[in-house]
Amino acid sequence: MAASTLSLSAGAQLAGVGRADLLQEDSSVPGRELVQVRVDFPHGVTAGRHSHPGEEIAFVLEGTLEYRIDGQPPVTLQAGQSFFIPAGAIHSARNVGSGASKELATYLVEKGKPLVTPAQ
Repeated sequence: MAASTLSLSAGAQLAGVGRADLLQEDSSVPGRELVQVRVDFPHGVTAGRHSHPGEEIAFVLEGTLEYRIDGQPPVTLQAGQSFFIPAGAIHSARNVGSGASKELATYLVEKGKPLVTPAQ
């Protein structure tokens, strides 16, 4: 895996959120790659507002997560449910369950760009 693509952009702060990089492969779409990451949310932790240089599909593996995309109502998902986040959409995710939560995040992103960019 190329560390430059999977790294957070300079100054990214997703304090308290754990991440395991699982897969990074070139896509058949020119200039794009597929990235898959497991994200671990301890009880009460929020991944602050951020964006990605492509689309994300979040699949809740465990617990309950609330997703907020700027300008849209929040969506709460349980284990086994998934959520689409459009390219460049500023969003956050928060563990609203009673214990730890985990998601499997799959991205189709621009190759060579930081995977996560914090919002202003």
